[in-house]
Amino acid sequence: MAKFVGVTGLPRAGSTLLCQLLAQHPEIHCEGHSSPLCNTLLGIRRMVSDDQFFLSQLDTSFETSYGHLSAAMQGYLRGWHHDASKPLVVDKNRAWLHAIEMLLHIEPEAKLVVCLRDLGQIYGSIEAQHQRTILIDFIDHLADYDRFGRADALFAKDKAIGAPLMSLHSVPDLPKHVQEHLYFVRFEDLMTQPVACMSHLYDWLGVSPLTINPAQLQVGQQESDSHYHMKYTHKQASQITAPKHHEIPPRIQALIETAYAWYYQLYYPKLPARI
Repeated sequence: MAKFVGVTGLPRAGSTLLCQLLAQHPEIHCEGHSSPLCNTLLGIRRMVSDDQFFLSQLDTSFETSYGHLSAAMQGYLRGWHHDASKPLVVDKNRAWLHAIEMLLHIEPEAKLVVCLRDLGQIYGSIEAQHQRTILIDFIDHLADYDRFGRADALFAKDKAIGAPLMSLHSVPDLPKHVQEHLYFVRFEDLMTQPVACMSHLYDWLGVSPLTINPAQLQVGQQESDSHYHMKYTHKQASQITAPKHHEIPPRIQALIETAYAWYYQLYYPKLPARI
C-alpha cells in the first residue's frame, strides 16, 4: 500500500503548482486534479450515522460494527488509488484539513500538506480573475456585490476563502501528535525558493532527494475550471513565474488584516504591519 498524502489549503495558494511539482518526483503518484475522495468519505460517515440497520447493532456489538465501518472506510480510501504503483500517493481536496482527525483514524500514517498565501493577495487574485470573466457570475452569486461586499462575502465561513480559514484557525487546538502530520507551504516561499522549498518537503515526505528545475517543468492534464464558473483557475505552466502583485484597496486590506490577525501572527509573523 502506498503512503497517503493529502494536499489542501486556501484557494489561489499554489496547490495546483505544488501538485505539479510533487508529480515530478519518480516516487510520487500525483494526478493533480481535485479529488472527490475526501467528500465521499465524509458522505459515508453522514450516511451510515443515519442508517437504521447500522445503528441497531451498536447497542449489542459496538466494537464489531464499528470495526466493520473503520475497515470499510480504510479499504475505500486505499482502493481509490488502487492503480498507484509508486511508494507515495497524493490526493488533493480543500476539505482534508477539516477532516484531518477522521483521516488519521482511517490511515494513521497519512500526512497532509497545507498551502498558504497572503490573504490580501488571495482576495486580489480572485477579484482579478472575476474582472477577466465579469460577464459570468460566481457559483455562489457574488458578481452583483461591490468589491468591498464581495471581499467580505468571500471570507464568510461557508465561502471559498472563509471555509478553509476556519480549519486553519482550529489547527492550534489539535493534539500535538495530529499537528505533527501537517506541513505548511507558503506560496511566497514556493515562488522565491522553489528548489529549497521542495527539497525540504520531499525530505519530510520521506522520498529520495530531488532537485527540481523551476525553468523546465512537466505539464500534466489540465483540471476543469468551468464547474467553478472560471473564477478559480488551475493552469499549469512549464516554468515557475512569479505572479503579478495585486494592489488591494486599503480599506479591504485593513479589513482582512484586522479580522485575521491570528493568521498573520501564525503564518506570516515577519510581515511588517500595514494597518
